[in-house]
Amino acid sequence: MQKGIIWYQSLDSTNAEVRRRLPDLDNLSVIATKIQTAGRGQGDHTWTSAPGENLTFTLLRRFPKGALDVRNLAAINTYVTRVLTEYLAAHGVQAWVKPPNDIWVADRKICGILIENILDGSFVTESIIGIGLNLNQTQWPPELPNPVSLKELTGKDYTLERELETLLRLFTELQAF
Repeated sequence: MQKGIIWYQSLDSTNAEVRRRLPDLDNLSVIATKIQTAGRGQGDHTWTSAPGENLTFTLLRRFPKGALDVRNLAAINTYVTRVLTEYLAAHGVQAWVKPPNDIWVADRKICGILIENILDGSFVTESIIGIGLNLNQTQWPPELPNPVSLKELTGKDYTLERELETLLRLFTELQAF
């Protein structure tokens, strides 16, 4: 089993890559890429990100057999959004959750989340948690009406690898299951 952060220069979708590598990945493994060519969002939405400027990654969360009943699926979203809002708060940014899967700062979107669950009967065995977090991008396609990045909010540049390591530490520290 492989654990930790696995970086790619380019991928179609980090969620798709986790699915392809599922048997080889350990709990809390992360697949990240600098360029995501077919990022997905909720429903038929896509995720667009300037190459090398933002975090596009997927975290695999495995659950012990029988640990998470499907009736408690909201707990996964609560866990993920808590980590992300605490991460942003540590950078001095007050964020809020726009249900079901976005993180906003005031009236602008900074992060999107796509969670795909794998079930065994009425229990969740794995969650494939895709996250697109706007870190350094400052130029946006016109079809995106309200994006914002951490750089735009703080005036600082961020290193993708360092910020992802910080987020993975938070996911480990704040495990709710």
